[in-house]
Amino acid sequence: MSALPTPTLVLVTALAAFLVFLAHPRAHATPLPPGPKPLPIIGNVCDLKFRELWLRATKWAQTYGAVVYLQFFGQGIVFLNSVEAATELMERRSVIYSDRVAMVMCSELCGASDMVAFTHYGPMARRQRRLMSLGLGASRIRSYQPLIASSTLPFLRALLSSPQDRVAPIRQYAGGLNLHVVYGLNVKGFEDPLLMKVEEVTELLANEIAGAGLWAVDVFPFLKYLPAWMPGMSFKRKAARWKLEIEESVDLPFEEAKRQIREGTAVPSFCASLLENVGDDRKGEEHDIKWTANSMYAAAMDTTIATVQLFFLAMMQYPLVQHRAQRELDSVLGTDTVRLPTFEDRVNLPYVEAIWEEILRWAVPVPLGLPHRLMEDDVYCGMVIPKGTIVFANIWAMLHDPTVYHSPHDFNPDRFLDKSDESLLRRRDPRNVVFGFGRRRCPGNHLVESSIWLLLTTMLTVFDISKPLNSNGVPLEPSVVFENPVFRRNPKPFEVDIRPRSAQIHKLIYEES
Repeated sequence: MSALPTPTLVLVTALAAFLVFLAHPRAHATPLPPGPKPLPIIGNVCDLKFRELWLRATKWAQTYGAVVYLQFFGQGIVFLNSVEAATELMERRSVIYSDRVAMVMCSELCGASDMVAFTHYGPMARRQRRLMSLGLGASRIRSYQPLIASSTLPFLRALLSSPQDRVAPIRQYAGGLNLHVVYGLNVKGFEDPLLMKVEEVTELLANEIAGAGLWAVDVFPFLKYLPAWMPGMSFKRKAARWKLEIEESVDLPFEEAKRQIREGTAVPSFCASLLENVGDDRKGEEHDIKWTANSMYAAAMDTTIATVQLFFLAMMQYPLVQHRAQRELDSVLGTDTVRLPTFEDRVNLPYVEAIWEEILRWAVPVPLGLPHRLMEDDVYCGMVIPKGTIVFANIWAMLHDPTVYHSPHDFNPDRFLDKSDESLLRRRDPRNVVFGFGRRRCPGNHLVESSIWLLLTTMLTVFDISKPLNSNGVPLEPSVVFENPVFRRNPKPFEVDIRPRSAQIHKLIYEES
């Protein structure tokens, strides 16, 4: 938990936990799914370590199977560790598996309840889904491709000019592209105030508010009614401050987009296309568009940063993969008159496509997805899953299943090149898993597919990515540390050597308009 309380509050919460335990017996005629044995009252608190929880859940899967059940102060938690289980429950039974967890700290106290990731399943969630489909559907993404392509060169230049900080150029690229696609706004460098504001709140949500585990008030909601001056109530003071920051990050880019529309200077964007067609309920529709837009930005930002970082790591550790991809790119793009890749080249780059698929599988930037909440009792394979259970799809386990992916911890694009068995290819396709399941599947998958594919393909074209050398010319092994909260898998910054492949390419990066 985060911000755990003082001894006085511990006593109060322990009493509340006991009352919850008495009020919510877990005896069922049909057995619960298997899992680690819970302790009285507190359940599996000692088993639930929130750092890299997907690894712990994958170990449980090896002992207990595809569906693993735990308790946390009477709250049921299920991990679905196979594609079959996740598809049956989250896809085929999505009508009862599409709710979100009630996170008091994040949603109620910090004011994030209308963000797509936290919206309860109902009318607003359906409206947001429709808006995101309109703004980010496959046909709509094609109109963004020129913008995606034009964002690539500034990223390459920023990467070369920032040898000590590889993350900042990725943030500028991801943030700038998404501010442009979503709001029609241009970013002016690393320290653009608008970029810094929305990025600051994205990190706040991911690392402090929602992503670091449960707050005491999430487990015992009555705490929200206690006065902020009481011992152990510092979370309420934090929430009041964070709520203002969240509201500001949602309002600022949206109001700027509206200003440009009023003045006739707006460029095509998600907000511009939807605001032009608002109906009679202007206030309500603008509210939906505003919060949906902010959610799109946050999701794409996180995914891009994690995926590019892990791409660097893969290319450092598997140089033969990189060299083979570069040979394929050279055969398509030419070596005499160098040019950058385009979306039209994609069909002629099967090995690069296989690298992209393997990056999705191997990197797994969101390894547990976002949790769903079961809306009524359900029975699966003779096991009851109680109403209100929090349900995680263990995407990490699915994409590292040795029965589907031989040597799953190795980075091996060749696994996607054998086209002889179409059913196996469909089963192996990481796109079916990595973007989630059912009615909560990430609707931004088409934007991710286009923007990150072009970014990685361009970097393979123009850069040699390798381990840095020490003073004696010996390669240094990267020190890769994952200290992420529950929902993200993004390594801490590590050293990597990135250089243009030739003087001709260096000239192309800086002279191409």
